[in-house]
Amino acid sequence: MRAVRGLWRWRHNPLRRTTDLVEAWVALTALLLILIAAPVIGSLVGSATEDGLQRSVREQRASRHLVTATVVRELDRAPLAADPETASRDSRTRVLAHWTAPDGTDQNGPAVTRLKSPEPGDRFTIWTDQQGRTVARPLDPATAMTHSVIAGFGVALLTVCLVEGGRRLIVWRMVLRRYARWDQAWERAGPDWGRTGTGS
Repeated sequence: MRAVRGLWRWRHNPLRRTTDLVEAWVALTALLLILIAAPVIGSLVGSATEDGLQRSVREQRASRHLVTATVVRELDRAPLAADPETASRDSRTRVLAHWTAPDGTDQNGPAVTRLKSPEPGDRFTIWTDQQGRTVARPLDPATAMTHSVIAGFGVALLTVCLVEGGRRLIVWRMVLRRYARWDQAWERAGPDWGRTGTGS
């Protein structure tokens, strides 16, 4: 918006200073970077993030397996959930369970279930690796897409902030230099200011 309001700085005007013209070009450059570069950078980062996350989704889906476990007994209160995308901690129960790993071996160990009142013999599903160790459920493709969109938008917004911050810093330095020149000019003209016959 400052670039649009600063268009008057390009008009031929005897009062226009060189710094006014430079400030207008800085504003126009910042505007073009915000309108063109920020979306392109955000899109590139979002695409790269999505490629990496979708690759991770495929790898997790290939290496993690959903198996059925049987409750042996209920354990003490569950620690912090390993998978924050599932239900809240209060709705989950920690149990000692038995399951068969994808490689055919029998496994026993603590597991977290959504069963409200687990009893020995109740069945529920858990995610394991090939050796039967419990793991978090694989990343969902839609969640991966959401994360990549957020990453792209965040980088685009960060680019906008950096460009605007750079523009403000440049203009601030120019204004300080302009004030310093005014002070120097005033010091030269100040002692004779108002005296008749001096300097004229």
